[in-house]
Amino acid sequence: MTGLGRGGQQIIKSKEVYAKALETLVELASFQTAFTILDEVIRATNRRVNAIEHVIMPRLENTIKYIMSELDEMDREEFFRYDCIEAYGCSLIVLRLKKVQGKKKRENTAKAAEVTQERLSAVTSSISEDDQASTNLLSTKDEDVIF
Repeated sequence: MTGLGRGGQQIIKSKEVYAKALETLVELASFQTAFTILDEVIRATNRRVNAIEHVIMPRLENTIKYIMSELDEMDREEFFRYDCIEAYGCSLIVLRLKKVQGKKKRENTAKAAEVTQERLSAVTSSISEDDQASTNLLSTKDEDVIF
């Protein structure tokens, strides 16, 4: 007898089908793990986006509004001083001193606005870096995970 009987061929075919089904099951488990990780990353990203939209940005906007109102107030004070000096003939030294003080206040306020803007940029770039890291984590194929 050189060949297998009909029963032997069925056993070999059953083994092949079983091996293929097992490979497919392992691949399916790998996909399931990847989807679970992706879901967790999406939830974390949504939390960060909500924090930025509802907490960080309103704080920064309020800070910017405060800085702008302070700058406007300084401009009004300077205008009033100029009118007062013209009307009452105050000395030129007092005028220069007040201008220097006003300029220093404006510079400090402008620096505070820049720092606030830099903080917003840092938070935004941090989130985009986290999104890129999440994408890289899911793009790798994990072949040795077996469930």
